[in-house]
Amino acid sequence: MAETDPMTVSERRKYIHKIWGRYRDSTKQEKSQLLDEAVKVTGLHRKSVLRILNGRLSRKPRAKNRGKTYGPIVADAVRKIAKSLDYACAERLKPNLVWMAELLQSHGELRLDDDLKQKLTTISVSTIKRLVKDSEHRLDKIAFRKAPSKPNSQLKAKIPIKRIPWDICMPGHFEIDTVHHGGDSAQGIYVYTLQWLDVASGWSEIVPVYGNSFAAMKDGFDYLLARLPFPVLEFHPDNGAEFINKLLLRHWRELVPNLDITRSKPYRKNDNRFVEENNNSLIRAYVAH
Repeated sequence: MAETDPMTVSERRKYIHKIWGRYRDSTKQEKSQLLDEAVKVTGLHRKSVLRILNGRLSRKPRAKNRGKTYGPIVADAVRKIAKSLDYACAERLKPNLVWMAELLQSHGELRLDDDLKQKLTTISVSTIKRLVKDSEHRLDKIAFRKAPSKPNSQLKAKIPIKRIPWDICMPGHFEIDTVHHGGDSAQGIYVYTLQWLDVASGWSEIVPVYGNSFAAMKDGFDYLLARLPFPVLEFHPDNGAEFINKLLLRHWRELVPNLDITRSKPYRKNDNRFVEENNNSLIRAYVAH
């Protein structure tokens, strides 16, 4: 509600209820000042404010409930229009009801007669809110829909994030990374260098692979695993799709049944600090990018 809009009935009652205690304990002059203030704030007549203050502060229940002005035909029309406009708020729906109803009628989606058109013109914002709120399909709003998850996002959620401690004593905990050798262009298939680095011993194994497909990575991992002088306990790659995919994860567990698989935080190269350092000193320094 805008600041310049008049107060609703409930808001006026709430305000008068707030000043009732002060009014009751005030002197005659103070009561007159409070009445002047209440008239300015609420917009009510002075006698109306007095009648409320001296009577019941709670609203009397209606002796007879009004019948529904807008039946199911109007409700269905409003909900259909709301859905067509992606469930915009009632304040925005109201000025667009009639022309949208005419448009839906032209496409055979709505039957619009003079009575329905008149009711769509006179319907209030609060009634629109109630009708749209009761809609079972309100959560179909495009803004409420979750974007489809990336294929490997669920896999990532199952792999814990950590950093291998620098002072770990047991060999077998490997930081893993690849270096792309595509030059200035990332298009097409080009050579990657796959590197494993054991944090405890500093042992490094490097192998070139053609592309980053599962077949290329599988061959690279099989080759490096056969060269190691000690068993593998942990693989710690980054979040690249060449590592985090169902096929390679399954292959890792087939190679090393009790393998511990962890990953670094996204965009945090320091979580793979040792292999990242070797990428520069052992690979890019000789093979370039």
